[in-house]
Amino acid sequence: MTTSSHNPALSLPGEHGELLHALGEQRALLLLTVRGITDAQAAQRTTVSELTLGGIIKHLARGERVWTQVMVRGDGELPQGMLEVDQYRMVEGETLAGLLEQYAAAAEGTERSVAAVADLGRSVPLPQSPWSPPETVHWSARRILLHLIRETAHHAGHADIIREALDGASTTAQR
Repeated sequence: MTTSSHNPALSLPGEHGELLHALGEQRALLLLTVRGITDAQAAQRTTVSELTLGGIIKHLARGERVWTQVMVRGDGELPQGMLEVDQYRMVEGETLAGLLEQYAAAAEGTERSVAAVADLGRSVPLPQSPWSPPETVHWSARRILLHLIRETAHHAGHADIIREALDGASTTAQR
């Protein structure tokens, strides 16, 4: 993944850049877990969980795309694909390289979207989902970005375990 994700703080001042920098750091840690693996390894389950390394990359790419749509549009509409279950696994014909390209494109889109948001305190209605309360919930653009950071860090931890179970590689040792 060769985007400015690794150091967006250099291009955006203040809080926008700091938050993107934190997200970029989590992306970089996640990407260590897929370095040097094959498509078959990326699709392989290594624990009782259904999660795979490729599925995690795919899910996070989708997550960045849909959450930045929620943040930028601010219309409370459910983005297409937000609830699709196939976002958590590699399907036939998908490659790790292709998923990494999607992730890089999503990261670039997130950075452009965050740069376009003048006020990170801006309130945005969240789309309704099966687990939503009946009333509309609002988050700030800042909270949406913090959610992306948390989600990326959360799944980077999953990816560490999956990779270690796959071939013994420790992403901590690869840094």
